[in-house]
Amino acid sequence: MIRQAKIVSAQEALSQVKSEDNIYIHAGAANPEILVDALVERAEELRNVKIYHLMTLGKASYTKPEFAKSFKHISLFAGGNVREAINSGRAEHIPIFLSDIPYLFKNRIIELDVALIQVSPPDKHGWCSMGVGVECSKTAAEKAKLVIAQVNKKMPRVHGDTFLHKTQFDFMVESDEELPELPRLRMTELDQKIAENIAPLISDGATLQLGIGKIPDAVLHFLEDKRDLGVHTEMFSDGVMELIQKGVINCQKKTLHRGKVVSSFVIGSKELYKFIHDNPFCEFRPSHYVNDPFVIRQNENMISINCAISISLSGQVNSDSFGYNIFSGIGGQVDFVRGASRAKNGKAIIALPSTAKKGTISRIVMQLTEGAGVVTSRGDVHYIATEYGIVNLFGKSIRERAKLLISIAHPDFRDKLIWEAKKLNFI
Repeated sequence: MIRQAKIVSAQEALSQVKSEDNIYIHAGAANPEILVDALVERAEELRNVKIYHLMTLGKASYTKPEFAKSFKHISLFAGGNVREAINSGRAEHIPIFLSDIPYLFKNRIIELDVALIQVSPPDKHGWCSMGVGVECSKTAAEKAKLVIAQVNKKMPRVHGDTFLHKTQFDFMVESDEELPELPRLRMTELDQKIAENIAPLISDGATLQLGIGKIPDAVLHFLEDKRDLGVHTEMFSDGVMELIQKGVINCQKKTLHRGKVVSSFVIGSKELYKFIHDNPFCEFRPSHYVNDPFVIRQNENMISINCAISISLSGQVNSDSFGYNIFSGIGGQVDFVRGASRAKNGKAIIALPSTAKKGTISRIVMQLTEGAGVVTSRGDVHYIATEYGIVNLFGKSIRERAKLLISIAHPDFRDKLIWEAKKLNFI
């Protein structure tokens, strides 16, 4: 749709929002906080505005109890800023594969009235880049009836399928704001042990997907002796940038998009945001492409590394909730497990510490906690890694799986797991 975008204040742009509207907010570090603040300022005059987004680094003040009549948040992937609202019942959560979210908007299963996005300034031809996050937000902007763009001088201009033309916006709000950064988490001795178990499975020339978390980051520290690694991942952070700068990641052996790091978004430091700016080595594409298992499998030697909260002895992987309480979401874990496991010489790895709560609870359990979500099914699961080793469950019977998983459980819980498994005739 061709529009004549007006450059206005955030308050003037957000005055167009009406009660009962469905709003999408740009995710991750691209969260357009100036626009969000202007929206929340109108809380008293708005009712039942539904707000959709993936994890954001913003304040998410629309989830506060005092705004319950004005805004209803519906999470597509929960971050720390919305968990309390979801689990207390003020907000909702949609369990969905990241690769499928764009189809909610394309097929108008969710009819978007407004998209609030953040972009780079237009070039001489009028094109703006979505910068640090394309993921599902580009599709949302293309399908929303009203598009309000926060045009930020500090948003990097990123190559790939990241561009929207200024004629696709109804309103443009100029800004010069620093993007939010995500501090790097300190790698513990436990993280190192798990990473050391995973690293031997990664051969020279492999293409990597790294989920979010300390363990995937830790794996990168043990890959500096590898050669010709590639990246096809939904997101990456500073650790990948550092291996690129050291020449470990050069993408020269990739069988799809050779010579390119393919991703959908980044979250990290200011240095990372500068690194991807106008860098033709990095190519960003929407989630319905990057996370499509049929696309992922075209990368030979594809290795996916994702994390879990717990796993049952039959191989059911919980990655999104603590019992009935939502922690995150399905995200891209299953997309990459399925894509990597079907790639030529591919490997799908799920990593988790053997215990939780300072060693008092086993994460390898007879059965998942009541209410816990099965993200990766026991039919999809392949490699499982803890600090005590790594096992491959693919093609194994439940009896074999139980024995293998007990072998990498914490020693303090192995006898109990054996007793429980025998009681139910698992072993």
